[in-house]
Amino acid sequence: MTMEEIFKKMQGLIAEQFAMEPEEITTDSSFMDDLGADSVDLVELVMAMEEEFDIGEIAEEDLMELKTVGDCVRYLNGKLND
Repeated sequence: MTMEEIFKKMQGLIAEQFAMEPEEITTDSSFMDDLGADSVDLVELVMAMEEEFDIGEIAEEDLMELKTVGDCVRYLNGKLND
């Protein structure tokens, strides 16, 4: 799966969860600052990512590094293409 494909899937997941248009979401979008996510939103998004991309459970220390949509895309790319 390419970075672009991962990003498109992430846009869809985020748009659905945060009730926004996918076009509003960029790789630079910060979950807290730009999308207004709280900890519950982030837990739900992580669960959706784990299921959508079938990557198993994301380690808590990895979660701390995922601040933007781009961070998630790069993380998923590493998991899926190792």
